[in-house]
Amino acid sequence: MLKPFFIGNIEIKTPLALAPMAGVTDRPFRQLCKDLGAGMAASEMTTSDPRMWRTQKSVKRMDHAGETDPIIVQIAGSDPEMLAHAARFNVEHGAQIIDINMGCPAKKVCNVYAGSALLQDEPLVERILRAVVAAVDVPVTLKIRTGWNRENRNGVRIAKLAQDCGIKALAVHGRTRADLYNGEAEFETIRQIKAAIAIPVLANGDLTTHQRAKEVLQFTGCDALMIGRAAQGRPWVFRELAHFFATGETLPAPDALEISTILRRHLENLYAFYGEHHGVRMARKHIGWYAKEHPEREKIREVLLPCESAQEQLRLTAEFFAPN
Repeated sequence: MLKPFFIGNIEIKTPLALAPMAGVTDRPFRQLCKDLGAGMAASEMTTSDPRMWRTQKSVKRMDHAGETDPIIVQIAGSDPEMLAHAARFNVEHGAQIIDINMGCPAKKVCNVYAGSALLQDEPLVERILRAVVAAVDVPVTLKIRTGWNRENRNGVRIAKLAQDCGIKALAVHGRTRADLYNGEAEFETIRQIKAAIAIPVLANGDLTTHQRAKEVLQFTGCDALMIGRAAQGRPWVFRELAHFFATGETLPAPDALEISTILRRHLENLYAFYGEHHGVRMARKHIGWYAKEHPEREKIREVLLPCESAQEQLRLTAEFFAPN
């Protein structure tokens, strides 16, 4: 049911994507998910404002050293020329695909008329898309929501516009901007979008189980699935989904030894990437996600989250997640 597809001239061999998530999809997590079966993983949302590119946060978001292809950088903003410049800059620094964010519902993004706020201004959407596509010689993709609110689901019009402007693939989250992450994702609009355009479409939103993923893929006819929150603390979800779609069978969950090994590797890569001080802090939320289904999850949060050193964090993690 899942087949390789192309974004421009780039083949995506496993049509399972990690959704870009601010504060989550840094290089260590992207690479971990790729190693565990994700066919593609975009960077965290990177601002198009060049005044911010030298901040520590932006420098880390644009760091792809040693990352497995394809290198995908997501950019955000509302000024067409600024976004075009950001696209060129990131391509010069290794990006093989540029993704434009018109899907983020966060107030701090929408308040500066970026992310999903752009969906209410279709002429501006067109100017942005044409400017970015013309600026680079790599494929440009777009991530959107189904519309601004439930009364204004203009996802099909945006999708047609995107295809006309030269966008090579479209990811759609099954909620509107006004929905934020509340309620259930709806996929009828995504189904209509897929039927209306010829470029690849990725379905995103509430793909929390194998059966749900299968139902969404069948219902929408999409080319790929994009997994976000379901991968937090479960980066092996991509491996499980790939196996399920290939065989129809559910892959056994990783045992305690493998989970412990994956988690230790993840933490060590976070320390190496951010340095010990910041790496320990970044690791806290990931440990909390890995512990979601752990019988001692409350104690893990209580004991591990206050850790200040990498050595202590690793030691306690090994104790809690060690095989019986």
